[in-house]
Amino acid sequence: MNQRSLFLQHVAQTSLAPMALEITKAEGCYLYGNDGKRYIDLIGGISVANTGHRHPKVLKAIQEQLDAYMHIMIYGEFVETPQVQYAKYLTDHLPSSLNSVYFTNSGAEAVEGAMKLAKRVTNRTKIIAAKNSYHGSTQGALSIIGDEYWRNAYRPLLPDVLHVDYNSYDWLNEIDSQTACVILETVQAEAGIIAPKKEWLQTIRKKCTEKGVLLILDEIQAGFGRTGTLWAFENFEIIPDVLLLGKALGGGMPLGAFIANRELMIQLADNPILGHITTFGGHPVCCAAGLAAMKTLLEENLIETVRIKEKIFLEKLKHPLIMEVRSYGLWMAVKFENFETNKKIIDAMIAHQQTGVLTDWFLFAADCMRICPPLIISEAQINQACVIILNVLNEQPFD
Repeated sequence: MNQRSLFLQHVAQTSLAPMALEITKAEGCYLYGNDGKRYIDLIGGISVANTGHRHPKVLKAIQEQLDAYMHIMIYGEFVETPQVQYAKYLTDHLPSSLNSVYFTNSGAEAVEGAMKLAKRVTNRTKIIAAKNSYHGSTQGALSIIGDEYWRNAYRPLLPDVLHVDYNSYDWLNEIDSQTACVILETVQAEAGIIAPKKEWLQTIRKKCTEKGVLLILDEIQAGFGRTGTLWAFENFEIIPDVLLLGKALGGGMPLGAFIANRELMIQLADNPILGHITTFGGHPVCCAAGLAAMKTLLEENLIETVRIKEKIFLEKLKHPLIMEVRSYGLWMAVKFENFETNKKIIDAMIAHQQTGVLTDWFLFAADCMRICPPLIISEAQINQACVIILNVLNEQPFD
């Protein structure tokens, strides 16, 4: 049996129609299939490969850590240099109130930890989340996902969760003395790149402070330069009580984190002891890779190029079939008439004969094509990708 058949038979599937591309190599902004075909990667593992695939500095850091040690003890018990160095580097580039990092295996686990922290600190249970939000697929994270289609099959979920409209002032009085936290994506991802009104987010910040409610901002996709600033919340001149990170945090290795003030975080360490625990969270190899990737991001000034590259995409992606392009940095939702049209375009881009272009759609905006390439993408690669996209739009029948 070939690899594709074995994949379909033995690897648990997340949908009945996976892409099932067999990728044998990834380098920079390119993926290579088992037939040698090259693809321009416009999704970067869903905002994971911000510094590109297999960056030499990341590979070097991984190899050096492999030569020292891999897993040695459950998270938080030993002083492991990669964890310490990465936590220090992260907090050096965050507001002073965000000074304590809890590393996890994934973004979803960071969400779970943050919800527990909010309940522990406030001794309250009510959680406010936004409709069309995405925070992960574990039971707790699923409870706050803003779409009943994904929640319904797994009820009962967490009680006392209120879903509200993003960018609406109508529900602000729900932030009350019973509320543990408000959790929001700083920019909504799976809704198709929906940015908040600056004044709205600032009003929520003020209301949370007044009521003793933790404001949790999910930047699992938005962080690490994706929006044109290191952290998306910088665009809105607020500071969260808890910041959620994942995706690009590990430089291509699995890693998540929730970050808060030590005065808050220390409460997970007592009454009960081990109030939050993980075996592999903050794995030393993952932390070494993530630290190298973040240093690369900053030292190579990749964030300074984001808005320039965004502008190129916006100038090029104009076509009668394109109804709208919503963007925030190198993060775009290209809207078509419906999902069927979008899917045909995506499939045709992948199948493009010379060089394919890899992208996909959004969970809550299936009529929109996702563009979130590695931040290292060159202007020439952007131009080539846009030429292929426009050629596909011109050549394919969409009746």
